[in-house]
Amino acid sequence: MSAEAVGNAVVRDAARLPSREPERPRIRPLRLMVAWLLSAAALLFAAWVVPGVSIEGRGGALLAAAVIAILNAVLPPLLATLRLPYTLLFGFVLVLVLDAVMFWLAARITDAISIDSISVDSFWSALFAAFVASAASSVLDPLFRTNDDETYTLRVTQRIARRTGGQTRTDEPGIVFLEIDGLALPVLRRALRDGNAPEMARWLAAGSHVLTEWETDLSSQTGASQAGILLGSNDDIPAFRWVEKESGRTMTCSKPDDCAEIERRRATGVGLLKGGGASRGNLLSGEAEHTILTVSRIAEEKRANPGYRVFFANGFNVTRVLVLFFWEVILEWTAAARSARRDVRPRGLRGGAYPFMRAAMCIVVRDLIVYGVLSDMMKGRPVVYATFSSYDEVAHHSGLERADTLEALRKLDEQFRRIERARRYAPRPYELVVLSDHGQTQGATFRQRNGYDLAELVGRSVATGGASALATGEENDAMVGNAVQEATGSTSARDGTAAEVGSRTAVVLASGNLGLVYLMEEARRLTLEEIDERHPRLIRALREHPHVGFVLARSSASGPVALGARGARSLVDDTIEGEDPLASFSPNAARHLLRTDGFAHAPDLLVNSFYDPTLDEGCAFEELISFHGGLGGAQTRPFILHPLGLPAPAEPIVGAAAVHALLTGWRAALQSSVPRREGPLAGVAAAAE
Repeated sequence: MSAEAVGNAVVRDAARLPSREPERPRIRPLRLMVAWLLSAAALLFAAWVVPGVSIEGRGGALLAAAVIAILNAVLPPLLATLRLPYTLLFGFVLVLVLDAVMFWLAARITDAISIDSISVDSFWSALFAAFVASAASSVLDPLFRTNDDETYTLRVTQRIARRTGGQTRTDEPGIVFLEIDGLALPVLRRALRDGNAPEMARWLAAGSHVLTEWETDLSSQTGASQAGILLGSNDDIPAFRWVEKESGRTMTCSKPDDCAEIERRRATGVGLLKGGGASRGNLLSGEAEHTILTVSRIAEEKRANPGYRVFFANGFNVTRVLVLFFWEVILEWTAAARSARRDVRPRGLRGGAYPFMRAAMCIVVRDLIVYGVLSDMMKGRPVVYATFSSYDEVAHHSGLERADTLEALRKLDEQFRRIERARRYAPRPYELVVLSDHGQTQGATFRQRNGYDLAELVGRSVATGGASALATGEENDAMVGNAVQEATGSTSARDGTAAEVGSRTAVVLASGNLGLVYLMEEARRLTLEEIDERHPRLIRALREHPHVGFVLARSSASGPVALGARGARSLVDDTIEGEDPLASFSPNAARHLLRTDGFAHAPDLLVNSFYDPTLDEGCAFEELISFHGGLGGAQTRPFILHPLGLPAPAEPIVGAAAVHALLTGWRAALQSSVPRREGPLAGVAAAAE
């Protein structure tokens, strides 16, 4: 039977399934007993470490652990019902205070715990003790695999979903899309083979899921990919950052205001998450009704957001996250020192704020999103799309397949196991789809290879005025920084480039190995001939540089052309003079460049780094040793890991809009309320029906 026939059978049979009653997570007495003993041991350790805190023997520790567990079951869920502005900020602070209060109350209720005098100092002692106990539990729980906390989380999540209204009970399947930012198909295959993604490997081995490759657009980065996947269009997004010359505005796919504008321009009522869906940790909302940490709608975080309720309903979550956060910082410092000691090449910049940004992505943001997804499933929401950026974040600085990068992937795979296990407790059946928005390619940076960056090269090659590199930097740092600033009430800083752009002869923006050069003497795009006349050294300096693969320009005589060191290729009639500058890149490279050339805000010159297929390496124009944004290597080779009953089309999937058509086609096949896709991509969607 073909994949399409299997899909048709599964969809038809779903309507005849008997009404299902969601299971309730079972409490296993033995596991509960072990968890109780471990909690008592953690309290004894905290009392030993924290001055001014003592516990009366093992029996006292057991009693104290029981009292704290009862308080945790009562007080945090009450706090989680409060509708607080800046929920993320105030929730963290209040639950952290509540952890100390619960420890202090346990001391007052029983004689098992002794804390020095009732004072401000005693509060800090209680807080520190709760923190240390959480750290000890974080070490002990994985060793004994009690799984008690997961059971408790699911029971609380079910209870909150029922009591807060809006729960949907139906036999109509929902879909959960889990995006691993930046993971290429070749890297995933090796991770599956080598045991670094055991849960996804289990799905494949069981035959429930299959892997399908798709090819990104140009540019190969999250902003363009998510616009296409979630909204159905990523037209006129030439890179992660671009200049709109008519207004002097610099657009960035991580700024809340800019993401809101990107979504406003492209939202046409066909969003993937329209009709009760949930967006978790994305750049764009996909027209979802429910959002957390979604950059285009991050202003909503200033109001009360019930999406965090499940996370804050367990008082241990905040202290555990803080413990794991600081542990992740230590792991990064250790890995960076080991990499420097061994002189690993290429080696990225790993100091400054990066260790804390890595910890935020790998621990805090990841856990908030996981709890959001679990909450959505217990609510029975029809579709959820969640982005996990920890792999992408670590790979940028550590490398594609270094030990700490693969560990970040393994931890994500572990979270997917939690989500998969939660399906049986949801009020509707769910299909799980894991996908990536792009891959990454690796290599020493342009600056590391040459001692100067692309902006400096352009600056000394233009006739007058020099060039300025504006708003360059790592995309997820900006994404997380702005999202957290908005979510916690801090001022969200813009690049401040709009006022500066007009005073520059040239503006150079980096997006991985894609460089955009805007010549600001005109409010329109300059032709190849005009650039040669005004800046006779510029194009030659770029196209002949050994670490530049090609330069895209528009000729007034022959239209768009890709220029290389020893040849040129016309994108209109596909004629080649000399050597083809696109020979080392994707067979669809000319198609992607022709599309980008048609964008209203295409740069005067688009520069792509070299790509060596033998060594599988290129170079970024920003300081990232693993990168994406342009063409060359695995950065354009993401994947979709999907149930066998939701088949992919037979023809290659090229472009994020085609992925949108496929995913909305799956929704339409499973959910009667979703209209079937019409238009030129309807054939792609039809493969799911």
